[in-house]
Amino acid sequence: MPPPSNSPALHLIVLPEPFFVVKLKPGEDIAPCVVKNLTNGKGGFFSVTRTQDEVSLVGETYKSMPSSYKEQSTWMCIKIQGPMEHSLTGILASLSAPLKVSKVPIFALSTWNTDYVLVPTEMLPEAVRALERDGWVFVQGIKGARVARL
Repeated sequence: MPPPSNSPALHLIVLPEPFFVVKLKPGEDIAPCVVKNLTNGKGGFFSVTRTQDEVSLVGETYKSMPSSYKEQSTWMCIKIQGPMEHSLTGILASLSAPLKVSKVPIFALSTWNTDYVLVPTEMLPEAVRALERDGWVFVQGIKGARVARL
């Protein structure tokens, strides 16, 4: 399912740092140093999602993070360049379809401006190949230069 348009907003960027995904039980404390880093701007990407069943913490690995989070930094992030118009539909479905065919598991997140798809670090080369075969375009950017190890 190729990208719905050739718009540069739909080009892809591989972010250079690994990402962590941490699941906490409801009521379990977020490490105080992580909360402090979230509020004072250390680290790059950071997302907190709470439901009745869990709290999910997702973020870009950074130097002073707790070792328990570093141990779970087993993901790489593919970002849709954005910003995307809110009237666009099916973008995440189009992006995830070739990854499904290639049996690359994903962890997807969305923000106001764009979507992010995390893939297991060891499967990043296969994810990039699958998306390129499908017609997605990877671009280099200040923060998103394609990872040399591809």
